[in-house]
This record gives sequence, structure tokens and C-alpha cells, in this order.
Amino acid sequence: MAHVRLDKISKKFGSHTALINLDLDIADGQFFVLLGPTGAGKTTTLRLIAGLDAPTSGGISIAEQDVSGWSAAERDVALVFQYYSLYPHYTVRQNLEFPLKSKVRRMSQQDIDHRIAKASKTLRIEHLLERKTDRLSGGEMQRVSIGRAIVREPRVFLMDEPLSNLDAKLRELLRSELKDLQMKLGATFLYVTHDQVEAMSMGDQVGVLNQGRIIQVGTPQQIYNQPHDTFVATFVGSPAMNLLQADVRGGRAVVLPGKLELPVDQAAGGRAAKLTGPATLGIRSEDVMVGVNEAVEARVHGVENQGVEKVVTLRVQDCLMKATVPARLELSIDSVVRFSFKQEKLHFFEPGSGNNLFYGEEKRNG
Repeated sequence: MAHVRLDKISKKFGSHTALINLDLDIADGQFFVLLGPTGAGKTTTLRLIAGLDAPTSGGISIAEQDVSGWSAAERDVALVFQYYSLYPHYTVRQNLEFPLKSKVRRMSQQDIDHRIAKASKTLRIEHLLERKTDRLSGGEMQRVSIGRAIVREPRVFLMDEPLSNLDAKLRELLRSELKDLQMKLGATFLYVTHDQVEAMSMGDQVGVLNQGRIIQVGTPQQIYNQPHDTFVATFVGSPAMNLLQADVRGGRAVVLPGKLELPVDQAAGGRAAKLTGPATLGIRSEDVMVGVNEAVEARVHGVENQGVEKVVTLRVQDCLMKATVPARLELSIDSVVRFSFKQEKLHFFEPGSGNNLFYGEEKRNG
């Protein structure tokens, strides 16, 4: 398979700049997920690697070869889109055969049949081979679409939100199958999505993209537990991380004087004790402790039942924050509860830039 590297890639469409000095390094055999909101530049990145568009500046290499001047066919990559791009009046077998029958490949029918048999067994679509694709379900069509990529045995698989048109249960099933497939093939996958669940459940590495720039690259655990800035902190995780504007002095954070004040002297490995001045505090909902002996009083503003747990919105004057609690905990709207934060789970962000004040230290100690 292949190592993929993007070096200071920029892409402009007229006056619009889609990508800005993008650096990306995808190891051979890695499942790399590019995560970001709509319009971040994810699909543009994919199209540049595939050779469907050319960068305005910067270089692209696959397997240590500069492919900037290569056509899409020469790059030997396979694309899978959210729209299935199958021939509706062809059978599944004919759709799988199609990319193998080009004049460039000149494969024997025996080799073609072998590849189709192997791919259809891997994807469990053997029973569909003689069926027309216009008679398939969405999940079956996406499997066939992935099969068309597999039979080519490309150096790199590029996947552009391939599960976004499927229902929730099928997405969950195919997420697991795609990750299993990648491990079986030992292939290099670049998977583009705006869905953080897909990113966190499938990626070996996740790159968070926003407004044409890579904000952070790391394992799913690093992205979740050590966010580079407030964008990553709130984009990854559900519910989004609580962010509170505070004044930090003498090892205490004051959000609302006399109402919402918390010790932070043990946070960030004790480094937060030295902070002085305004800061944005970040805390995930599962790290907000609700109980009769906790430090701060709040009222229950909302309760969202999620089966084994509840997400509770707490209100202190005009300040709202979410806490994740066990489903068995009885809470009613406007009732009084007490809460505090797990200090070791607190994050501190610079109010202007939104950057994590202890990001470097977190990485070294994470």
C-alpha cells in the first residue's frame, strides 16, 4: 500500500481559499480520518490526493513519489463517495467488473472473476452478484460501491462520507465492517467525515480540519482528552465541552462572584495554581460531579434521558452547563442540586485565541 504526504498544500477557487498551507502525513496501512464541519475543506483535500483537482501550491507524494503531475489514473487510488455512482441497469457483478475491464488494465477474465469472488466474499455480497443494482437497499449499494474500490486493489482508499446517507443502525454496522475491512486488507484509508462518532470509532489517527487549516492531529483519545483549542474541544464530544469564562487568581477560578467559585490549584498537574487573569475553563459533562456533598449550588434547567444515563443542564444564575449522570438519579426541573468539577479534568484556554494554555504540557504528560 502507500504512505501519503501533503506538504504545504494551498487551494484557491477564484477569490475563495479552500486550503491554507496544509501538512498531512498518513502512514502506510493507517486508517486516517479527516474530521471537520461542512465547508472545512475535507472533500477538496480528498480530490487533490485523487488527482481530480490540482493544488494552487504545495506538493503531494504517494509511496515517497511526487505525484503532483500525475493523472488520477496514474495515482492508483480508489474513491468511494456518499453517492453510490453505480450503473443502475447493470448487475452487481457487472458493476464490480467495470473498473477491471479498462484497456489500461488488460486483465484476463479468470483474474477478474478471482478478484470479484474475493471482494464479494469479504463484503458478504456473494448472493447479490446477479441482481441489478437498482433493486438493492442503500446498505447493499454502499457495499457494492466499496467492492468496486476493493477489486482494483489500489494503493490508497479515499472515502468521502460514504455512510452519511444511511440510517443510524446501518451506519453503526458499516462503521464496524469498514474498520474490520481496512485491517484485513492492511490498506491505507483516508476517510472524510463531519461525524465525530465515525472519527472516534474508526480512526487510528484523526486530523481536525477547520476553515482550510489542520487544527490538531492525534489519536481519538488525544483529540478528546487533550484538545488543542476551544474549536476542537466543542466540536469533538457529545454533549460539547462546557466552556466558562472565569477570572483565575490564587488557585481559584471565579465564574460568578459568590455563586460559582471553584478551586483549581490541583488542575493541570498543579500548573493552574500559577495562573493569574482571565481564562476560559473547559470541562466535559462526565467530569461534572453531582451530589449532596459537592461545593456549588445550582438548579436543574433541563433533563435529557439517554437510556443508561441522563444529560442534565445545570443553571447558576445565567450560567448553564451540562453534566452526565446515571439514569437512576432522580432529578426534576428547577430542583436544587450541588455539583463540582474534577480538577484533574479541567482545561484552560486563552480567551482571545481559544488555544489550550497547557496543550504542550498535556501532550507530554497525557
